[in-house]
Order: sequence, then structure tokens, then C-alpha cells
Amino acid sequence: MSENSVAAGVGSSAGPGGVPPAERLLNLVIALVNTSVSMTKQQVRQGVAGYGDAPSLEAFERMFERDKDTLRGLGVPVVTVDAGGHSDDVGYRIDNEAYALPAIDLTPAELGVLALAAQLWGDKTLRTDTSRAMTKLRAAGTPGLGASGAAEDALVGLAPRVRAVGDAYGPLLDAVTERRTVRFRYRTASTGVLADRRVEPWRIAVRGGGWYLVGRDVDREAPRVFRLSRIEGRVRVGARPGAFAIPDHVDVDAVLGAAGQERVAVLAVVPERASAVRARAVEVPAHVPPVPEGFDVVAIPFRSVTTLAEELAGYADAVVVLAPPELRADVVRRLQAAAALGASTGSDDEEGSRG
Repeated sequence: MSENSVAAGVGSSAGPGGVPPAERLLNLVIALVNTSVSMTKQQVRQGVAGYGDAPSLEAFERMFERDKDTLRGLGVPVVTVDAGGHSDDVGYRIDNEAYALPAIDLTPAELGVLALAAQLWGDKTLRTDTSRAMTKLRAAGTPGLGASGAAEDALVGLAPRVRAVGDAYGPLLDAVTERRTVRFRYRTASTGVLADRRVEPWRIAVRGGGWYLVGRDVDREAPRVFRLSRIEGRVRVGARPGAFAIPDHVDVDAVLGAAGQERVAVLAVVPERASAVRARAVEVPAHVPPVPEGFDVVAIPFRSVTTLAEELAGYADAVVVLAPPELRADVVRRLQAAAALGASTGSDDEEGSRG
């Protein structure tokens, strides 16, 4: 149980003295945790912010009793210390041993799951949080989480990746929640052509390392799937909330089925290159396009054209896509964009040297 958990368990409206109940409860927890022996009601009223402004003794009594019940309901072990004398001498404290978290003792399998989860997100916001969490576990001396721990070694090459969502995610999520139509510029996977799309957004889902919008294409009058990484420019959200009704049962897996159907890519690979690709090789189909001289033929299964194209483009001329044509086109488009970027940079450098 943490102090944030205490705050989450109560309302936030201010009490008689202007101190919100959540803040008053936190103040009480801090006081009862740090008291050397116990605190009487009188000491609580005088020393804990939020209680001293109670308009009467009776109001303070009701407030204090209610707060004690709330804390106990949240799992905070508030115990009563009876001094054996007058009722005014009865004190209260928090049992620190019962309140503290037990020592962390994780099995190798559990450590592996934690390490895998920490590697899942490539998004920089979550990467900061997961990095801090793993650092704290290492600082606490948790075995197996060192820089060269067996848990991390065993997961090399196995960690899934969810790529950064980009600027489209926030507006689309709001549009789904408020049922507002959206407009955006979208680059198709097969041709690379940019076109305006008007969509009634239903769901946002992640598959194969990428984020997808599932919704109804207004112009095509049919459900469609849009990969967020192919949305270019700003997403324009309609002004009217409740502009459409989301179907009661949206089968995201069925709608994404076409994008997630397993296929086989046929590649020409330079000998002794692209070992990660070769490790996934399956039987080469009977009929393949012409293979460049000196290249090996490798076939690998895949589900997402975009995800595989991103990987293969990183090998540059060491891997040539033979089939399917849409995968080849996506890889070529990426390589041409990289070449154009390099040419532009070189031109700028040349002009700068002349100056």
C-alpha cells in the first residue's frame, strides 16, 4: 500500500478547514507512521494538518473516526495503543511491519517476464518509466537483473517491439472516446500514394509491433484498417461529439485478419549476410522470380508488410526482395527516400563549404 493508493481511495473535495480529504488522510498516515510510540486524539487534532480547523470536538471525533475506518478499509493497519488509564490516553499508530512491502524475491522466470516487459515499449515516454523501475530493482540487489544477467541474455532477439505511436494517437483516441469523425492524409502500403481519408474511428489496436485504427471509411462505406505510422500530417477531429454509433461488437481480430494473415516473402540475400533473416527461413516456393547472380534465395514468413519492410530496408543492398511485389515496392520506397535524404544532406554540405 502506497500513499498514492490512499489518495486514490477518497474524494478530493475540501473539508471544513479547506484541506482536501485525500491530503488530510496522507497527513495522518505520515504522522502515524513516524510517531515514536503512538498519537492520542488530542495530539492528532493539534499536530496533523486538516483536523485543527474542525468546528467542534464532536466534528473532529466524527472526522477522525471516519478517516480511521477509511484507512483500514484501504488496508492501512491503524492499531490502537491502550495505555491502561483514562480514555484520553488511548493512542494510535500504524504497524510499520504490517504496512511495509515484503522483500522482493523473484524466480528466474518472473525476472525474465519483467525484463521482457521492460523491453516491450520503444516509445520514449514509457521507456523512461520502465528504465527507472528496472534500475530500482537492480539497486535493491535483485539477482539476475545485472547488465549481463542470464535473464536478459536469454531474451536477446525475443523481445517484441511496439514502435512509437506518433502524433496521431492522441487525437484518434479522443475521437474514439467522443465518437467524432476524423480526417487525415494516408499513404497506402501498396502504392505509396497519399490520399485524404474520412473515417468514423471505432477502435485502436496493436498488432505485429504496429498501431492500427479500425473504423468505417466514410467515402468507401466499409470498415477499413489504417496503420498509424502511415498517417501523415495532422489528424483533424470533427467538432460534433456523438456523430456516429460504434457497432456493439467490433471484432478487431477479424477486421485485422487481412493485415495479419501469414504469407511468405522470397528474398535474394548476399552470402553470409542477414543472419537474423536466415534464422527464420522456411522452404522456398517451387516458382520464384529470377535471382541475381551470386545471391542466395531465402524465404521467410511474415504478417505485416510495413514491419518487414522496415527490417529489410536496414540491410540496404545485402537483401533484395523478389516477392511479393507490395513488399518490394515498400522497401524500394524506403531506400529511395533514404538516398534522397543523403543527397540533400550532401548538397547542403557542399554549399556550406563554398561559403
